[in-house]
Amino acid sequence: MKTTLATLLALPAIALATSAYASTPPQTCATKQQEIKQQLEYAHQHNNKEQIAGLQKALTESQEHCTESGLQADKQQKIAEKQEKVNERTRELKKAQATGDKDKIAKQQKKLDESLHELNEVSTR
Repeated sequence: MKTTLATLLALPAIALATSAYASTPPQTCATKQQEIKQQLEYAHQHNNKEQIAGLQKALTESQEHCTESGLQADKQQKIAEKQEKVNERTRELKKAQATGDKDKIAKQQKKLDESLHELNEVSTR
């Protein structure tokens, strides 16, 4: 039973990670700046002065301070935080399963699924 539980918990994480890695290019300073430029162009089209000012500042900051190693370190930190949350949710699910309360199990499974989704989102950026 423990092996089955571990397998069931691992399958969604593997499936999410595999599909996400296949479709999303890695974040680099150049892609980050390109995204800001696209948002800036959109803000100009809609004459949103406050957004334009904020995006211009973000672009300048990115051009002056963005490094690939810094982006990678930030990403790894976020992944570690989300992975810890998944671990916590897995422990909570196991506790709920030990009680046999179907409502608690469903609630904890939903929380675990949400945490896995968040981990996937951070991992694929």
